[in-house]
Amino acid sequence: MGRILGPFGIQGWIKLKTFTEDPDGLARHPRWWLRTKSGWRSAVQQDFKVRPAAVSAKLEGVDDRDAAELLRGLDVAVTRDDLGEAAQGEFYWVDLVGLEVVNLQGEKLGQVEELLRTGGSDVLVVRGGRERLIPFVADFVKSVDREAGRITVEWEAGYDV
Repeated sequence: MGRILGPFGIQGWIKLKTFTEDPDGLARHPRWWLRTKSGWRSAVQQDFKVRPAAVSAKLEGVDDRDAAELLRGLDVAVTRDDLGEAAQGEFYWVDLVGLEVVNLQGEKLGQVEELLRTGGSDVLVVRGGRERLIPFVADFVKSVDREAGRITVEWEAGYDV
């Protein structure tokens, strides 16, 4: 849901890059999970601010700039249960990663490895023999069937984008 960019000020605040559509998305979740080199560790959010220059947060036990610096580069997540259900026709990225992608002709194009946020739309990064970047928009994505583990797209196997 985000990544810690580094300290924000001298009182232990951290600056964040959020991957949520709404910058306040992380603010709704008091318990965060931080991915460290040794695995995931729990963190409790005490305060959260969206400012013109940055999104920042204060975590319990992070009381100075040095402690905040140690968190630089860590990914921020919440548990799947904390997210709740996505609205009709909307999907959490985590639910799309790993799904098989096929085109309307039934040709397997690969699996969703990750998604990218661009200015215009989100983009599926599909790998299977080669990498394909498929915009996650209705013109190309015709259906998402999480039960079957499949995304159907209008995309020729030979397209190079």
